[in-house]
Amino acid sequence: MTVLVSACGSVMDNDKVNYKTDGVAKIVPLDIPPDLTQLTRDTRYAVPGGVVTASGMASRPAAMGVASTAAKEVNDVRIERDGKQRWLVVNRSADEVWPIVHGFWKENGFEYVIDQQQLGLLETEWAENRAKIPQDFIRRTLGKVLDGLYSSGERDKFRTRLERNSNGGVDIFITHRGMKEDYADQIKSTTIWQPRPSDSELEAEFLTRLMVKLGVSGKQATTVVANSNTVTSNTNLVSNGNVLTMSDSFDVTWRRVGVALDRTGFTVEDRDRTQGTYFVRYVDTTTKEEKGFFSNLFSGTKADTGPLKYRVVVRSVNGKSEVSVLNAAGQAENSPISQRILKLVADDLR
Repeated sequence: MTVLVSACGSVMDNDKVNYKTDGVAKIVPLDIPPDLTQLTRDTRYAVPGGVVTASGMASRPAAMGVASTAAKEVNDVRIERDGKQRWLVVNRSADEVWPIVHGFWKENGFEYVIDQQQLGLLETEWAENRAKIPQDFIRRTLGKVLDGLYSSGERDKFRTRLERNSNGGVDIFITHRGMKEDYADQIKSTTIWQPRPSDSELEAEFLTRLMVKLGVSGKQATTVVANSNTVTSNTNLVSNGNVLTMSDSFDVTWRRVGVALDRTGFTVEDRDRTQGTYFVRYVDTTTKEEKGFFSNLFSGTKADTGPLKYRVVVRSVNGKSEVSVLNAAGQAENSPISQRILKLVADDLR
């Protein structure tokens, strides 16, 4: 009875999200690669434009958002929203903001699989939102005593991208990717992990928490995010299979394509805004054939060559923007894979 009573005090908090675990973080490998896989980044890449230091900056007013966005500002932090995309604009240098964001995800119970300050990129390991576990009588009574026996059947990871803006500040984008555990067959003997849609509410929740970390009060942050009403995008998107034509300006298209690449899980090795180019890696899984054990054992075929490199290019043309996919050498390519990459980007932009 003493154990049961004491365990009642260890009930998980009732917050929307809780990715914290006791002791060593529980890393669950998800060996069901979506079409887009994650690879170790190369640290030799640097963000174009050089280093911006706090000493070299003066206090500047917030930049006005474009007509299709809704912006609210508290102190030197504001949130903007365009359609389903939300992001923070912080009027501080990238050198000042980076350590704050870096510590933010650690405090929320995450570990990193990508940690690239030069690219302004952070990506967390897959983690479970323990707040989604049903709080039945046994769970509420035993609490953390049997914590490891419970699972929500879902895993999440988040990518955070920091980009220097033209006013000397930083734009911060948070994107979510999710997986869920499903039965692999009708007899329900085994399970597999499958991708699930990105959760915009989870992205908004962590944007709210990050605003608090940046010095905004909890009440103000919640109000500002809640009031960032959805603004219907006026983008007219046309695809001919090889090129996406968008009615937005280059700046808006560059931002939207970057978020689309993050949300769909591309490995972005580098980016060059002056050239309008994202350097990405992609693994195509649609043409792989399933082979048996003996076929794999005695087959003389070569192993898969692994991910291929591509360039996703944004160009301004006659007041509009065009998005295309080039090969690693920067040459136009009309292959099924390049068309598939462009379709993945287009589907998220719509």
